[in-house]
Amino acid sequence: MKVSPGKVRFAEGAEEEVKKAITRSDIRGLIAVGKVYENPQNYHSRAGARRNAAQKSKGRQQGRGSKKGRKFSIVDRKTKWVIKIRLQREFLKELREKGMLNAQTYQMLRNKSKGGYFRNKRHIKLYLTEQNLIIVKGAQLK
Repeated sequence: MKVSPGKVRFAEGAEEEVKKAITRSDIRGLIAVGKVYENPQNYHSRAGARRNAAQKSKGRQQGRGSKKGRKFSIVDRKTKWVIKIRLQREFLKELREKGMLNAQTYQMLRNKSKGGYFRNKRHIKLYLTEQNLIIVKGAQLK
């Protein structure tokens, strides 16, 4: 039957016939009749999987500890760069529209951003204050 001995079951009332069966062909006959059969498989419960799926649909269990793979297999380098550069460019554009940067300074800062000079938006603010590049002196950077 190609299963473990623990999985083999005998039909009720067929014990005597099984005891009389000596050869393999006798056992095959009993299997064909259904007096010797394989115990049905115990299926693994999906309850835990459903519970986890429900939690994940709510946005839970998505932390760094649940991730498999290396650092950049979670969010690849390019995606990180795209997010960072868009934020920096939007910030510079906002400053230019408010009139806090002239065209020449804006272009210089944009090129520095493109070259990866600034780590983040805060770094740009720090650079602007250190270099005194803001046109309106009284205005605060947000």
